[in-house]
Amino acid sequence: MRAALALARRGVGRTAPNPPVGAVVVKRGALIGRGYHRAAGQPHAEVEALTDAGPAARGADLYVTLEPCAHHGRTPPCTDAILRAGVRRVCYAVGDPDPKVAGRGHAQLREAGLSVEAGRLARDARELYRAYFKHRLTGTPWGVLKLAGTLDGKVATASGESRWITGESARRHVHRLRNENDAILVGVGTVLADDPQLTTRLRGGRDALRVIIDSRGRTPPTARAVVQDSSAGCLIATTAAASRRRVEALRRAGAEVIA
Repeated sequence: MRAALALARRGVGRTAPNPPVGAVVVKRGALIGRGYHRAAGQPHAEVEALTDAGPAARGADLYVTLEPCAHHGRTPPCTDAILRAGVRRVCYAVGDPDPKVAGRGHAQLREAGLSVEAGRLARDARELYRAYFKHRLTGTPWGVLKLAGTLDGKVATASGESRWITGESARRHVHRLRNENDAILVGVGTVLADDPQLTTRLRGGRDALRVIIDSRGRTPPTARAVVQDSSAGCLIATTAAASRRRVEALRRAGAEVIA
């Protein structure tokens, strides 16, 4: 299961609205197949692992980080692929709270005669799925607050001349967070003071959607967060207090503006 969890972490930040999932196929103590969900609409982890194992999957054990799905979505049910492969035993770390799954995968596999076990490394899996679980159970997103402050409770010098409070390791962690989350949100004050790029500077990293809270439309159309050459867009949330001229200028610059 540790190997499956390691595979699942490769998909963090890349699979929305699906959860990141990893799976391995084991036979006579040897790992013969592995896979993870890479993006929504692409094969699920179980299918990747079973395909990797090929015919040798018959009679093997499948370890997967989340309860296999039993419904049709963008891809067919994973339970169908598991049954076709002839796996004898399925171990998953935690159940899927999505109402379309919620025990149905477990029940379908048991009814087909497979041995099914849940709870392996469940604590690790719950940590991995904390954002997914919160969204599925409450309908609200998971948020991570990034705050840089000094030991005496300050966030900048009185003159505003300081560039960084955090050290290099903390800045690397921030970029890992950007790589793993779907959006990064700042207020217009940050844009005006720092003109941040709000991108991920990691090799192979992905950019998150850049969201700016700006009630009066003060974001400059030339702001780096707006004109950034990135696969992720820029969304500016404003109000009726923003003039039409400012809104149209931001839209021409490439931002999506909502009021």
